[in-house]
Amino acid sequence: MTLFPDMFNDFMRESLIGKAVDKGLIKINIFNIRDFTKQRANSVDDEVYGGGNGMLMMAQPIYDCYRKVMDGKSGIKTYYMSPKGKTFNQNMAIEMSKNSEFNILCGHYEGVDERALKLIDAEEISIGDYVLTGGELPAMVVIDTVARFVKGVLSNDESTNEESFMNNLLEYPQYTRPYEYEGLTVPDILLSGDHKKVAKWQLDQAIEITKKNRPDLYEKYLKDKV
Repeated sequence: MTLFPDMFNDFMRESLIGKAVDKGLIKINIFNIRDFTKQRANSVDDEVYGGGNGMLMMAQPIYDCYRKVMDGKSGIKTYYMSPKGKTFNQNMAIEMSKNSEFNILCGHYEGVDERALKLIDAEEISIGDYVLTGGELPAMVVIDTVARFVKGVLSNDESTNEESFMNNLLEYPQYTRPYEYEGLTVPDILLSGDHKKVAKWQLDQAIEITKKNRPDLYEKYLKDKV
């Protein structure tokens, strides 16, 4: 549910998402909230009660759009992309991928009327501690992340098990041909053919990278090992 449906056009056609849509593995339905307004000139926003900067999206077009999306269905989770929400992460993506369907509301301007969020029972989620001009880019981030856990979207479904944030570790460095480039070479351990030594090297590298770049994740990793 968005005020800017055209922003999703290329996203839905390109890369793995486009292939997944073509194969029928995922389906993305875009609803233009502006189509449901009852205001003149297709207005969907108004001034904020109590004062404040900017304009606020009105509850009526959002709720009417939501009712069209639901079409009498129930039990479908709705998420509102908001800097006030809990931070989206890999575990949330995995849980969301287990649902056959969910809704995303993309806000704009200064946000949306609180009554709309209550009426659609929206859970607020954020992709980071910063503010964007709208919820469309965060929605694409969520869709892309969740889609990767849908069976068949990735050519190798096992690849998600070794990615960053799985087991609270960031991913280890990876290399491909040629062996030497601009004076930099591939670590010899990766050419050894000793799978146990390679696995240990990868784990050690993941631990060091996590310790350096994300000490918060490293602490979680240590706690999970106890």
